[in-house]
Amino acid sequence: MTADFLLELRSEEIPARMQAGARADLERLLRKELASAGITPGTITVWSTPRRLTLVARDLPLATAAVHEELKGPRTSAPAQALDGFLRKTGLTAEQLTDRDGVWFAVLEKPGRATADVLAEAIPAIIRAFPWPKSQRWGADSRASDSLRWVRPLSGIIALLGGEVVPCEIGGIVSGRETIGHRFHHSGAITIAGVEDYAPKLRAAHVIVDHAEREAIVRDGAARTAATAGLVLVEDEGLVIENAGLTEWPVPLLGRFDAEFLSVPPEVIQLTARVNQKYFICRDAAGALANAFICTANIEAHDGGAAIIDGNRKVLAARLSDARFFWEQDQKTPLAEQAKKLARITFHEKLGSLADKVARVADLAEALCAHIPGADPAQARLAAELCKADLVTEMVGEFPELQGLMGGYYARVEGLPAAVADAIRDHYKPVGQGDDVSVAPVTVAVALADKLDTLRSFFAIDEKPTGSKDPFALRRAALGVIRLITDNGLRFGLAQGDLLAFFADRLKVQQREAGVRHDLIDAVFAGGDEDDLVRLLARVHALQAFVGTDDGTNLLAGYKRAANILKKESWDSFPQDYAPEPAEAALADALAMAIGGVDAGIAAEDFTAAMAALAALRAPIDAFFEAVTVNDADANKRANRLALLDLFRAAVHKVADFSRIEG
Repeated sequence: MTADFLLELRSEEIPARMQAGARADLERLLRKELASAGITPGTITVWSTPRRLTLVARDLPLATAAVHEELKGPRTSAPAQALDGFLRKTGLTAEQLTDRDGVWFAVLEKPGRATADVLAEAIPAIIRAFPWPKSQRWGADSRASDSLRWVRPLSGIIALLGGEVVPCEIGGIVSGRETIGHRFHHSGAITIAGVEDYAPKLRAAHVIVDHAEREAIVRDGAARTAATAGLVLVEDEGLVIENAGLTEWPVPLLGRFDAEFLSVPPEVIQLTARVNQKYFICRDAAGALANAFICTANIEAHDGGAAIIDGNRKVLAARLSDARFFWEQDQKTPLAEQAKKLARITFHEKLGSLADKVARVADLAEALCAHIPGADPAQARLAAELCKADLVTEMVGEFPELQGLMGGYYARVEGLPAAVADAIRDHYKPVGQGDDVSVAPVTVAVALADKLDTLRSFFAIDEKPTGSKDPFALRRAALGVIRLITDNGLRFGLAQGDLLAFFADRLKVQQREAGVRHDLIDAVFAGGDEDDLVRLLARVHALQAFVGTDDGTNLLAGYKRAANILKKESWDSFPQDYAPEPAEAALADALAMAIGGVDAGIAAEDFTAAMAALAALRAPIDAFFEAVTVNDADANKRANRLALLDLFRAAVHKVADFSRIEG
């Protein structure tokens, strides 16, 4: 026999940002409690609203199975201390033990328990162990350190197994079968019979318990509301989830704000609406920002939402007025003047002020233009000198997310060249793996200079990432450098040493998704003379194609055999006046041809041709190992053969260090 279990934990408003984590934690904690009692549930579903966490566990057995357990103890001849320890462990007396061939055994019979009893203990344990990011105490007992904590005051518990109440109590709250509906649309208690009528009865009381259903209502309703007004919703899934987490009965409503506010940059309007008010914004059919917003009400208003819209419009207008004030005030101070204030901001105690960093970036950006086709050094320097100036503006002070973007806007207002304004706007990019990589030459110069300076500076003071810690986001900066260089095909060398090894690690991470083997990147980097990322990746791609062929596989095997022999032996050089055997002469001739081909291929950056030259060594090296004994008793033969293998290894190393290749 099985039964379904319903648990509702009702409280004051749960912050929307905490609900997804709370759902996962509730399921995890219940599974843990059930597993410790030997109970395996069927499916578990968890829902959340602003005022409740609900869990439904299907097909729970009504009782746990009885357990028969035998524990082996000490020998009957063992000292008394050993026997005493075993008795303490099992909770038995000596008379209850069984002697089997001179060894004590404890036979434990644990009767099954009613699942309701297991749940009655589990529910308070789950509530006390719940890992809310922030929680509080309340009521008369709140001064006690062991008093109940919850995200907001806990007010009710429904616990039903097969429709019967699972009796439990915590913090004066006793479990039962009653809940409440919508704060405004329903009054009085709702009596729940069991799992099947829980969601329907709450829906009748204007509460949609399934967060995914509410998200769909917000997502689809907002888009439909915009379309009805001839507009297009600016999609924002994070806002969908947040609004669903703020409402139990979501109703999207469209309002309008004064069109004069459209003089403010659209990103500012969107951020103001999103961050401060949780509103969606819309665009017109031409793609321009419209003077419209969509808010999500938590009630079905009698007036169709007119009063709600009007109230939200007034609040948004106040916010947009502030934003317009910041926009207008900031334009009164040129970026060059703003940049002077950076001297008062510490970048890092060992690296000086933000103005010091800007000076370094400007020098580097100008120098990098020599390697970036079409980049104007003067424009790159100017953009770099101004790229951090918006950090001290009123707008960025209010909305730090707009740094760079606002600098670009202010540069345009000042009449600076478009290339300079774009570089200021985009110099932080790419920020993440999915972010766009600029191809504008001046932007590339400034973005590279900013990231390279950050990396070089922090490595110089030994502030490198360790383990999972990367407080200065150096891994992200390195990935940004790699993408800027490779996507734009830039040809210049990176620094040697620790920083180059760091780039190698980041390159392996970045190329993993492209299917490039990490050991091949190691093999090319290990040559020690390759710091041109574009050339390096071309070499890696050619190497990956080569080692996937029969020639590549066999040549790798031959290389490893040669390397293992050379590791154990010593020699001086090729012996004088030595007459090589045919297999030795054939290998020597093949090596001379291959080395020439490899050198020519590398010089022309035709790495496929270089690999083809190496492939020609497969047959002669195989024949060499088949025909001769390397460690011959004859010293001249041995020296010549070892020298040939050393030359073979050196020829292969011209392409990559094959010892780093797996397989």
